[in-house]
Amino acid sequence: MVDRADINSVLAQMRTIQSQVQSASSAVAPIQSPAGQPGIQQPERTEFGTILKNAVDQVNDAQQTAKNLAQAFERGDPMVDLPQVMLSAEKASVSFQAMTQVRNRLVTAYEDIMKMSI
Repeated sequence: MVDRADINSVLAQMRTIQSQVQSASSAVAPIQSPAGQPGIQQPERTEFGTILKNAVDQVNDAQQTAKNLAQAFERGDPMVDLPQVMLSAEKASVSFQAMTQVRNRLVTAYEDIMKMSI
């Protein structure tokens, strides 16, 4: 049976990523008007590529952790037990599947935009 705490930790990681994206899109930086008075505030931009790269890096880290735990278990490391290895592998699998779905949606959106007439 899957440990509920580990599922909750994966959900917490997903919520953290979501809050980072939301906070990055809602951050504002004041722009000075020519007279030196505070002017209109423009949102601070976070590059989409940077957000996507961070997400891919987190998936890669989860996969590397799962691989390292599996190798340690195979070597007979007494500090690594089978449930820990299996949970780590499932976390990596779920995060990879989620990233694949995001990629598929991005490709579909790109194709839809390319089909639009100007």
